[in-house]
Amino acid sequence: MAAGEKIKAKIKKNLPVRGPQAPTIKELMRWYCLNTNTHGCRRIVVSRGRLRRLLWILFTLTAVALIFWQCALLISSFYTVSVSIKVHFQKLDFPAVTICNINPYRYSAVRDLLAELEQETRGSLKTLFGFSEITSRKRREAESWSSARKGTGSKFLNLIPLLAFDKGETSKARDFRTGRKRKVSGRIIHTASDVVHVYESKGLVGFQLCSNDTSSCAVYTFTSGVNAIREWYKLHYMNIMAQVSLEKKINMSYSAEELLVTCFFDGESCDARNFTRFHHPMYGNCYTFNNRQNETILSTSMGGSEYGLQVILYLNEEEYNPFLVSSTGAKVIVHRQYEYPFIEDVGTEIETAMATSIGMHLTESFKLSEPYSRCTEDWNGVLITNIYNATYSLQICLHSCFQAKMVEKCGCAQFSQPLPQGANYCNYRQHPNWMYCYYELHQAFVWGELGCQSVCKEACSFKEWTLTTSLAQWPSEVSEKWLLSVLTWDQGQIKKKLNKTDLAKLLIFYKDLNQRSIVESPANSIEMLLSNIGGQLGLWMSCSIVCIIEIIEVFFIDSLSIVARHQWHKAKEWWARRQASPCPEAPPSPQGQDNLGLNIDDDLPTFTSALCLPPAPAAQVPGTPPPRYNTLRLERTFSRQLTGTEVPAES
Repeated sequence: MAAGEKIKAKIKKNLPVRGPQAPTIKELMRWYCLNTNTHGCRRIVVSRGRLRRLLWILFTLTAVALIFWQCALLISSFYTVSVSIKVHFQKLDFPAVTICNINPYRYSAVRDLLAELEQETRGSLKTLFGFSEITSRKRREAESWSSARKGTGSKFLNLIPLLAFDKGETSKARDFRTGRKRKVSGRIIHTASDVVHVYESKGLVGFQLCSNDTSSCAVYTFTSGVNAIREWYKLHYMNIMAQVSLEKKINMSYSAEELLVTCFFDGESCDARNFTRFHHPMYGNCYTFNNRQNETILSTSMGGSEYGLQVILYLNEEEYNPFLVSSTGAKVIVHRQYEYPFIEDVGTEIETAMATSIGMHLTESFKLSEPYSRCTEDWNGVLITNIYNATYSLQICLHSCFQAKMVEKCGCAQFSQPLPQGANYCNYRQHPNWMYCYYELHQAFVWGELGCQSVCKEACSFKEWTLTTSLAQWPSEVSEKWLLSVLTWDQGQIKKKLNKTDLAKLLIFYKDLNQRSIVESPANSIEMLLSNIGGQLGLWMSCSIVCIIEIIEVFFIDSLSIVARHQWHKAKEWWARRQASPCPEAPPSPQGQDNLGLNIDDDLPTFTSALCLPPAPAAQVPGTPPPRYNTLRLERTFSRQLTGTEVPAES
């Protein structure tokens, strides 16, 4: 080996190649451990003794595992929020207040429409309970009018009668209208249970609903006769009122002047002109105070009942429908100006002959949207059409979804104001299948099978008024006489003297002007996340971001370069072997005195030419033996023999 090659080999041995030029992964890892700033990796290489090296390997792997664990916790908790509660003392906007009479329509206005239904209801009560009542003059007039129409029973009453199930009977029921037994087919749904189950051996009351072709039926049963009769009556009541025009229903309900006797707000008088009417399908005419009239919102500067809304309501108990409502009073709901009031869901009932005081506390909430939560603003990401002219809320979304399913499957809508586009209220004349369809959809909605709960999202920002209700007897016995007389005089259009059971007083006010705001904010940021990860790296491995870049360079870039280079060399060798030309014929074996050791080419053999050489002979080829140099005699040219040229003695 030449002197230059020896020097290169020695340098290569003492100074191993660095970085991606290392020939193997092992040499690259050794170079990294010797040159990195992470002390654990260096101690693995420089430690002497297997035990000490094994301990450092264990410590290093444990530290790496802890780093991964802590960093995973930091990343998983990145999308968390912190909640801050702030309390402000300021002048507050007064909310919108919607008031509805529990009885939607005056009985005197709708008794002609409901006469036949009430006749069937009273007959069922008499058959089931032996019920009889002493009716007032107006009620007797209604019954006598309905008796004149006896025998002209409507179609829906004949198809959906009220039924009584005897004990042990599963296929037959007794018709309250005719008293005869009739066959009952279809599944039995017990409304007192959460799931559909097999009919039990128990006396029940219910009714049967079938689809158009009567191929599928369902019998809805109730353990209480009161619940069964009210639900059956409500079903037919909706069917009858759906066939009445909206204008006529508005005229049959209560006007603002009739419902509102007195009004007082924030120390100033108000009247019916400060209320906005909207018609609810189940509660008739409702009236909203402070409903952004003239694009202005009223506010209050003081807390307490004297600076809130005070109204006296005339409910007129004599005009109540006995089978539709079983209590006397009004329903009140507090809501935002741009929010639709769902009276049937969250309304608060107030009773007659009482002063109901409702104290309010305002709480405003602001939530973070994606990716922190599933809340939304203005219907973003919600595949439901808003049929209400109001801002987004979870209730509006759920009601819109249910009404859309009603229109899709039943062809009509119920309990929606306004109606979905291209739809009308369900009634048996135009939609004979709507009763069965409505109950099926309602059951599916309650059990979460319609998918509305998964589609609708919570609103990101909303206001909530916490209500505290207190009651007091009103009017008192000592003030009843003069107070009722004055109120009767105020209501000049009322021909009879007011009774305290027809009146209710309502006070709605802020208990104080402390507004509580609940605001969500991100608990972490990118800067904080990087700082926390850097702290974990420094704690467990004395490592920095530069070390992370170094690890990426060595373990990903350099290692992949080495692997790729090895694979490239293998591919080149394979391709060279495949493309190599056939080997030429080997020269004849030397004979006689030919010496193989003297047959040396000037050029060094390549890998391909080496493969073409003939195999080495197993034994020495016979021929002329080499000369014995010790028998040669040299002429003595020099006077003495040079050192190192002596001929060894022959053995």
